[in-house]
Amino acid sequence: MEMNLVTEGFKFMLLGMGIVFIFLYLMVLVLKLQFIVISKYFPEKEEPKKSSKPDNKKLIAAISAALQHHKNSKG
Repeated sequence: MEMNLVTEGFKFMLLGMGIVFIFLYLMVLVLKLQFIVISKYFPEKEEPKKSSKPDNKKLIAAISAALQHHKNSKG
């Protein structure tokens, strides 16, 4: 009697795990298909490229001033 209940428990466990696995697999496929369709009809806009070397003169001046102030404040 108990062995029959254990066997039935395993059957239900495998059935439940199989259903969840199939559902998750189908969900991944649907999301991939959705990505393909959205990419095809609504492509991402490319942003203009910024200059390769940014102007850091203000940053360098601020760092230099902070270092000079720190050196002067020490005794």
